Amino acid sequence: MSEIIHVLLTGGVGSRLWPLSRKSRPKQYIDLFGGYSLFELSVIRNEGFSTKLNVVGNVDNNELSKKALTKLGNEAYSNIIEATPRNTAPAIAFAAFSAKPEDILLVTPADHIIKEGEEYSAAVNKAIELAKSDSIVTFGIKPEKPETGYGYIEHKGEDVIAFREKPDLETAESFLEAGNFLWNSGMFCFKAGVFLEELKNFAPEVFEKSLKAWKNNQEGELKLDDSMGIPSISVDYAVMERSDKIKVVSSDFEWSDMGSFDAIFDYLKDQNHPIDENGNMVIGSENYTAFVGLKDSILVCTSDANLVLSKEQSQDVKKLYLKLERSSSPLIN
Repeated sequence: MSEIIHVLLTGGVGSRLWPLSRKSRPKQYIDLFGGYSLFELSVIRNEGFSTKLNVVGNVDNNELSKKALTKLGNEAYSNIIEATPRNTAPAIAFAAFSAKPEDILLVTPADHIIKEGEEYSAAVNKAIELAKSDSIVTFGIKPEKPETGYGYIEHKGEDVIAFREKPDLETAESFLEAGNFLWNSGMFCFKAGVFLEELKNFAPEVFEKSLKAWKNNQEGELKLDDSMGIPSISVDYAVMERSDKIKVVSSDFEWSDMGSFDAIFDYLKDQNHPIDENGNMVIGSENYTAFVGLKDSILVCTSDANLVLSKEQSQDVKKLYLKLERSSSPLIN
């Protein structure tokens, strides 16, 4: 009998959320969301659709995942521990290798905010039905604004015309005007065997080297030497943009990848987090703070670093993170 397996991808540092997000505590494990982390919320949200949970992470965040699942009282899960990050195509391949060919995988990142309810349930159930017919399903979110931080899916009904990279503002505005573009959510649903067939067809080196690494795993833990030989490639590039089995579920549920302080600002604002009369917000400190001559700014405070940014420049925090990374700064650890 086939299973519906929730595959939870936990990789990623969240560099655009520095200094809150660090290598030692990526954004998906930060308790900013009503007493729960994004990782925990994803587990809870998808329990009703799945019969199993398979957590795909790496050696750096394995203990954080264990701690979160213990908090939820969830001990019955499978664990795949990558020795080194190789992007989403190999990560999903490992989950598929661990499943039966007819098992349906519901693949979600661990760092998204999604409003549960009828819209989410309808989208997931529709995706599962399409997956049963051997489609590879991606979830597209109806855009609310010309967002430059997300990729887009051009579609006609359930058929995907093209995947588009993160656009500039003018292009994003044209996407909204066209009316047939969706935000690319990075969520997928398909049979394990169907995905592996397409991966083997379109990215044979990724398939073969991932399979070799999986065969040599020890209780779900992969070896570094095997992993280093796997090409690092996203599932979009490896399969989604090349297969003719792709379908998209146009989704109405509220969604954010929480990938920037712009998104964090909007979420916290909805939770009645304090904002001054000029749209300025403090995150991480209860000290009295006054913003003079500033509008729509965010002050982020941690024990060893502070960040001041304009809300509209949230995407540029990644540049600062990369600068600190190049200088081997301890502030990113």
